[in-house]
This record gives sequence, structure tokens and C-alpha cells, in this order.
Amino acid sequence: MAKDKKTSSGGGILETIKTVVYALLIAGIFRTLFFQPFWIPSGSMKDTLLIGDFLFVNKMAYGYSYASCPSLYLPGIGIDIDASDLCGFLDGDNTRLFGTAPERGDVVVFRHPVTGRDFIKRVIGLPGERIQVREGLLYINDEPVEIQDDGTFTEIAEPQGPQRLRPRCANGPVGDGGACEKEKLVETLSNGVAHSILNISNQGSDNTPVYEVPEGHYFMMGDNRDNSSDSRVPAVAGGVGFVPFENLVGRASRVVFSSAGSSMLFFWTWRGDRFFEKIE
Repeated sequence: MAKDKKTSSGGGILETIKTVVYALLIAGIFRTLFFQPFWIPSGSMKDTLLIGDFLFVNKMAYGYSYASCPSLYLPGIGIDIDASDLCGFLDGDNTRLFGTAPERGDVVVFRHPVTGRDFIKRVIGLPGERIQVREGLLYINDEPVEIQDDGTFTEIAEPQGPQRLRPRCANGPVGDGGACEKEKLVETLSNGVAHSILNISNQGSDNTPVYEVPEGHYFMMGDNRDNSSDSRVPAVAGGVGFVPFENLVGRASRVVFSSAGSSMLFFWTWRGDRFFEKIE
């Protein structure tokens, strides 16, 4: 009987290990092929996306490339697994399996061309187009986009998210707990996509040279125009530069829930008005 119990115990442990392995494999396949969770870490896409928004990225939207493979970055415990570590053999030809081009105005998660980290921005310029910003106004192929005043975006001046980032304010400096304000506008792109953008101040990124988007690449911008590291600055200089087609991970279409605290686990800090909010 003792031997039977030992055998049974050993078999139970083996079955548990197999169950865990199968579960991890299924989760890995699901994340690679269908949806990837993404938590907004910065304010570059305000007020479309807020720090602490949690969403799923649709990986089926643009087909598959090396960037579709999952990555895991946990610097606190020394884990840094990039998509190229797992699927780097697919990198380099700037093509996709079942590839579908993004549309202007899509909110997209992509791999940074230099660091490989996940970024989220809006697709502004398509391959072969001319993009420029003059006095804060976006021009596409030398034509200005339509903008309309939309009041003021107001948030509390306080550290936000796990990185405890402080918002930039047009009415700054603002002390802790004060009302941090930014000018809010609605920008309508040439294909009719209308979305919110924020303006903080007049700065260098409000006047740019003309960017000619190479074939097979896209020009990305954040909706929080004065607080976004995007295609207006080359990737090697700390920006994003032109993003290759193969670096796209997927399209973001809806916020699942949103946490105003330093952790998404702090349910008491969840924003009640952002459950399943559509991303426009």
C-alpha cells in the first residue's frame, strides 16, 4: 500500500506539472496569435488613453511578423525577453504573414525600431506621404488637417501610475492637488477619422521639417502632442522615427478597465467611467 501511495503521489505531481505546462503553452499561443494585454505607462496618448488604462491589442488586425511573438520585461527581477529573442529568425524582410496595412488614425502598439520596447501611438503618415507640423498644426501631403476647439482637459496635478509621472500643465507650475489644464482640440484626419489632441505650449516639436515616409514604414504621433516621443524625432535620437511594417504588434480598439493608482491590482482606484471604453 505504501508503494501505491508513493506512485500515486508521484503521478499526481507529474499531472500537475503537465497541466501547468499545457496552460502556459495555450496562453503563449493565444497571446502570440490573438490578443496581447497592454497597460498604458505614460501620458503621451492623453486624453484618448490615460496612464493606467488596461487594454487588449488585437494581433489579428495586421497579420503576423516577428513582433507578434510575446515579450516579457521585468527589470526588477532581471527578466528581459524580447520578441526578437524568440522569433528573431523572422525579422529583417519587413513583411507579414496575412499582412493587412493599418489605416490612418488607427491606435497601434508597435516595437520601437531601436530598443524593441512596446510603444503605443496613432498612425498619422502612410508610406510615401509627406508629413509636417507648422505652428502646432499637422500637414499631410502639404494639406492642413481640420481642427476645432474642444474646451479644456483638466486633471489633478499629482504623481501618476507606477512610475509616478507628473503631468505637464499649460497653466503650470501647479502644486500637488491643483487643477492641471491643457488646451483640448478635435483633429479630423483626411480619411474622416476625428480624435482628441492636447496642446500644452509652443515648443520645438510644433515646427518640424518635412518628413517623407519611406515605403513599408509609418509615421506615428501621440495625441498629447507636446508630451510625446514619436516619429518627429529619429529613433536613434530618443524618438521613434519611421516605424517598419513588420514592427506593428496590433490595433488597440477598446479599454477594458483603468486604474488611477500605482497598480492595476488596486481595484479601489479603478476609474468607473472607462470600463470597455471605445478608443477613437
